[in-house]
Amino acid sequence: MTNPDPRAALIERLPKAELHLHIEGSLEPEMLFDLAARNGVAIPFASAAEVRAAYSFSNLQDFLDIYYQGMSVLLTEQDFFDLTWAYLLRARADNVCHVEIFFDPQGHTERGVAFATVLDGIERALKQGEAELGISYRLIMCFLRHLSEDDAFATLAAAEPHLPRIHGVGLDSSELGHPPSKFERVFARARALGLHVTAHAGEEGPPEYVNEALDLLKVERIDHGNRALEDTALTQRIAAEAITLTACPLSNLRLCVIPEMAQSPVRQMLDAGLKVTINSDDPAYFGGYVNENFRTVADALDLSEAQIVELARNSFTGSFLPITEQARHLAEIDQAARG
Repeated sequence: MTNPDPRAALIERLPKAELHLHIEGSLEPEMLFDLAARNGVAIPFASAAEVRAAYSFSNLQDFLDIYYQGMSVLLTEQDFFDLTWAYLLRARADNVCHVEIFFDPQGHTERGVAFATVLDGIERALKQGEAELGISYRLIMCFLRHLSEDDAFATLAAAEPHLPRIHGVGLDSSELGHPPSKFERVFARARALGLHVTAHAGEEGPPEYVNEALDLLKVERIDHGNRALEDTALTQRIAAEAITLTACPLSNLRLCVIPEMAQSPVRQMLDAGLKVTINSDDPAYFGGYVNENFRTVADALDLSEAQIVELARNSFTGSFLPITEQARHLAEIDQAARG
């Protein structure tokens, strides 16, 4: 009888936060089919297996094309509730006890779905998850960077009556050709409204996009950030300023950002003293939720148990939780690490 992998056991019992999760990217093929039937939406697939077979991507844009297609089945408040609740159940199974999830209102409002419909469904599930599953949350509204800054301003205006329910803004979608500088003014407005700010940068875009996100958008976190490692001065700056990076190992592999998991930047980030975290990004499309990302990268990079614990700790210290709540979770991690 083989001994259980101590790293896998550690990953299972460690409390974790997830800081990089697109709720629309948790739409599993089975739910996609159920919602299509419920809402009478025609989709170009005959089975869930056929959908999964289509999840073969050569780059970010390949993924986004099918990602936006999948969104078409999300129409009612109940749809957004069901989507979010299903994710929270998966998160709870991975001992995730805090989530900071992205949602893409422009991907829905441009289809005629009201902003409030999206927000009401997602928030209702998050509140129920907090009450019944013990999962705290922060909700981050993303701007789609392939659209204009004027579109982003319109989305921010639509969100303003709901801002007590939204904790931050982010920037996602097609990175190449859409630098952070394109959204400098709308991020300034978001900060003035008291919102946290984060942005995808350095996944496919160059190190300069990471610099722009820090200098022009004044973000508190960098989502992905892989290519920051190409710039020594930038890497040193991120370490010195303790900027959190939200790495997504399985996403990087499936989108061909890295050729194999052994090339994941996570170990290099740890070795450089960067505050890196592990996240699932769009787990329905990329093959795994948080623990699968932890296990896969830990095996491929031969991470030590101490490094795994460091990654879990980073997920809370990099969160938008108050320091007192972070401290409570860190104490729970210390206890779990002792076995």
